[in-house]
Amino acid sequence: MDITPMVASGRKIVSSYGDGLFRFGAEKAEGSVLLFPNEFMRWPHIDMTTVTEDSFADVIERAGQIDILLLGMGTRMQPVKTAWRNALRPHGIVIEPMDTGAACRTFNVLLSEERRVAAALIAV
Repeated sequence: MDITPMVASGRKIVSSYGDGLFRFGAEKAEGSVLLFPNEFMRWPHIDMTTVTEDSFADVIERAGQIDILLLGMGTRMQPVKTAWRNALRPHGIVIEPMDTGAACRTFNVLLSEERRVAAALIAV
């Protein structure tokens, strides 16, 4: 049974993750990524210890297209730093922390609902 959500052509649905990479259909990304509905880019973090407010600059640049940022924090969720919330809030972006697997699944669902979503995903 195919449970892949229906999404518009050109959208970046997460088809798999693990072993330090992500797959978006035929495309593959090694390491952590910033994921937007139509594109992804390398995110140079191997865990949450190196993430700062500046790590979200590419998200803030797209603030007019994003309402929710899913933060896939690796194998387990951690508290979100207040400074991260404060950096995104003035741009109308809410940050939602979860483990990376949950963030991938949630991104796919929200994308299929045509929600204005992005994800910052630490590779697992």
